[in-house]
Amino acid sequence: MQPATVLIISVGALVVAFTMFAVYTAFGPPAKQLVDPFDEHED
Repeated sequence: MQPATVLIISVGALVVAFTMFAVYTAFGPPAKQLVDPFDEHED
């Protein structure tokens, strides 16, 4: 396999993994621990 192909596949896999982790953090079980800073400081 060409080195450029390996690099493209590796970078693509990292982007997909990071995106899936971000979606899991935003909408999965860890989301219950997130706090909205704007709701805390309402007048």
